[in-house]
Amino acid sequence: MMRTRPLKVALLGCGVVGSEVARIMTTHADDLTARIGAPVELAGVAVRRPSKVREGIDPSLITTDATALVKRGDIDVIVEVIGGIEPARTLITTAFEHGASVVSANKALIAQDGEALHAAAVEHGRDLYYEAAVAGAIPLIRPLRESLAGDKVNRVLGIVNGTTNFILDAMDTTGAGYQEALDEATALGYAEADPTADVEGFDAAAKAAILAGIAFHTRVRLDDVYREGMTEVTAADFASAKRMGCTIKLLAICERAADGESVTARVHPAMIPLSHPLASVREAYNAVFVEAEAAGQLMFYGPGAGGSPTASAVLGDLVAVCRNKLAEATGPGDSAYTQLPVSSMGEVVTRYHISLDVVDKPGVLAQVATVFAEHGVSIDTVRQTGKDGEASLVVVTHRAPDAALTGTVDALRKLDTVRGVASIMRVEGE
Repeated sequence: MMRTRPLKVALLGCGVVGSEVARIMTTHADDLTARIGAPVELAGVAVRRPSKVREGIDPSLITTDATALVKRGDIDVIVEVIGGIEPARTLITTAFEHGASVVSANKALIAQDGEALHAAAVEHGRDLYYEAAVAGAIPLIRPLRESLAGDKVNRVLGIVNGTTNFILDAMDTTGAGYQEALDEATALGYAEADPTADVEGFDAAAKAAILAGIAFHTRVRLDDVYREGMTEVTAADFASAKRMGCTIKLLAICERAADGESVTARVHPAMIPLSHPLASVREAYNAVFVEAEAAGQLMFYGPGAGGSPTASAVLGDLVAVCRNKLAEATGPGDSAYTQLPVSSMGEVVTRYHISLDVVDKPGVLAQVATVFAEHGVSIDTVRQTGKDGEASLVVVTHRAPDAALTGTVDALRKLDTVRGVASIMRVEGE
């Protein structure tokens, strides 16, 4: 039987995503009612600027007092799309205390304080859903948390930031430099006025922490994620990548160790073969490649940001949470029973592409090869070009612990015959 009393929903934030959530709730009201089993009603909207005109939203619902809104006691679900750590953290825990479940798109908060927020949700018998926190409209968290719950995930490899993918794709396809590609991304609205969170990998690192925690059923915090931005990637790096049959992507990589006793999570630019599915992900799209023991290789692809895609993920969570509310139940929560340690980047086994500027004279290659051998790093390929006493030496290694590779590079810098290290990049996807 359809319940006639509506479930009340409050919005915290009404920007690009929040306004789209409100619009869909209104225009798709009948469909949402049918799917949930009860009508949903927008009961309040907390904003910072109440004077701004918000089309389609009753002005009487607007308030600047978010705390009072979450404390009302008659709200069934809070949708948090304001972002940041505070006041979002306090508002969410207050919502739990006053009877509301929470749907959030706040990747930074979930990555930093997910453990405490999940504990608060359990304490008060509420739901905490956050599909929209990672990869926008792409269904990813729910498949990892539910569809693959009976499987063992060994690796999650993905492009989880549309801004950086747009920039790198532009550099690859047009030959543009980093700044030129960034300027284009900004002009088209893909990059913020301050793009630091995107281009320095902070955004992707938060998403990597969330994905690793869910995939491996363990605690992975933002501080556990190795992070390296992509501002130093050059047109020359792309030229080198093309010669190897590769392209360059900013990747979030979460892996279970071969012995199953630890995990790693990292974000950095990397060369990947053109044959890899992620190599063909263009413009501002996101894609995540999941490797599971029984299911094999799975790929999730789609728009990773923007008002409508993110709102789609929020509404999917809203429907799930409302259904749980009607059933007087809660959905799957935090699953961190394995308590696996998170290894440092130095323990990660990877490959390097290293470009050196060297003196063009006999014996240089032998010196360089000796340094690699002394650090236990095997060389896969070497390419050398030289002219007028100067030369370029490009070395691609076999897989080795990252600490050994870092030590090798440090030793190379000390050679008298090495003028400088032009670029260093990891090679993934093989």
